[in-house]
Amino acid sequence: MKTSKPLLLAILVLFFMLWAPLGQFEFLVEHWMKIGTYAIPFMGIVIFAFNNSADDHSQFSNLRFLAVILLIAYILHQFEEHWVDLFGNYYAFYAFNNNFILNSLGKPDASIKPLTKESIFVINTSLVWLVGLLALLRSPKHTFPLIAMVSIVFINGVVHVLAGLVKFQYNPGLLTSIVLFIPLYFWALKQLRNHIKNYKAHIIVGLVWALLAHIIMVAGLLLANWFRVIPEFIYRLALVNWSITQIEILRKSTRISLLKKTYQICFS
Repeated sequence: MKTSKPLLLAILVLFFMLWAPLGQFEFLVEHWMKIGTYAIPFMGIVIFAFNNSADDHSQFSNLRFLAVILLIAYILHQFEEHWVDLFGNYYAFYAFNNNFILNSLGKPDASIKPLTKESIFVINTSLVWLVGLLALLRSPKHTFPLIAMVSIVFINGVVHVLAGLVKFQYNPGLLTSIVLFIPLYFWALKQLRNHIKNYKAHIIVGLVWALLAHIIMVAGLLLANWFRVIPEFIYRLALVNWSITQIEILRKSTRISLLKKTYQICFS
């Protein structure tokens, strides 16, 4: 199936309506993670459809199957982070990370909230939902959205594990990072190795994209809500823009060749 430009445009319009302040924003900021969780059974139907298609072992089937699995895994991770964590706390990531940021900056003032729920909503619906949906729609013709999704799963999982080791305590999302994200990443690498040429070079660029996504998340957050250099809506626009960039990254074969040469220079 070829993903048409009108379909991609429709997806972008859908997410614009999700993020635009049309009266629903306040409700979604509090309950977006519940909507994602309730969507999992429908994604299960999609997995069943791909896995039992007439072309079951094709590149099309396997890569789109992988995209759905990654999206479901991340929604389960969001459940632990933002709905109910391991100790039954609601929206625990919000309080935990604000305390973590403030303590790290040496100013544990509970009245200051560098990480807002509005930003959490945009972060998760852009860097996860949008990227995951693009991975599903664009594979196998254009695989970088899928690679971006694989990479952000891994980087986010590593961040949770490292934070747990440094503080020697549980953080919201740690359980799913250990049980789902890290094993799923290496399983995904095996799938990509079988279907993508020069997959090592692709993976390196994917990891760089995911690392930069996390840098944008943290730096933009501090610039907007700590140093107050930029308005928060600019920060959110940066997140959305970074999520959309991987539509074009590695799309042209000439870029693939350049990427391969870069990989050979760095690792040969």
